[in-house]
Amino acid sequence: MTIAELIERHRRFAMDANVLIYVQEDVEPLAAIGRSLLDVIEDGAAQAVMSVVGLAEIVAGPARRGALADVERILDEVRSIDGLTFRPVTADVAVEAGILRGVRRLALADAIHLSSARAAGATALVTNDRRLRSSGRLEVVYLDDLQAVASADGLSGEPLPSDAQP
Repeated sequence: MTIAELIERHRRFAMDANVLIYVQEDVEPLAAIGRSLLDVIEDGAAQAVMSVVGLAEIVAGPARRGALADVERILDEVRSIDGLTFRPVTADVAVEAGILRGVRRLALADAIHLSSARAAGATALVTNDRRLRSSGRLEVVYLDDLQAVASADGLSGEPLPSDAQP
């Protein structure tokens, strides 16, 4: 699927935190795809949503490395992305996440991302977490599946690393 096909099929999609982590940490070739998605969002061609839990995931890496001075800068950058809305974890989102966690044996953060996406009216979740699967209500689109198309567009000619997970 190309990015153009993604936004044609899904005018509102959710993003997993790993998309922004790849961009923030400049993990190529995934960062190039993430930047292309952000361009589409900021241009107004699509709307993106993310659970506020994603903010915790985004700052965990810099905090683990002791780069606490970078945390505020990263948060400011992420919060300033036009077209990206952060969704709170409401009681309904939490209950659905608990059900998803139990039924699909997901990590709590992953279940919250899926539940938040559904609650926000997103029809797809862009992630690079292969443990997450599509359901009748939400298509899961893997970032590295968009990679091959992006390479043809000249964004990256490098092969995708098999261990590229934040």
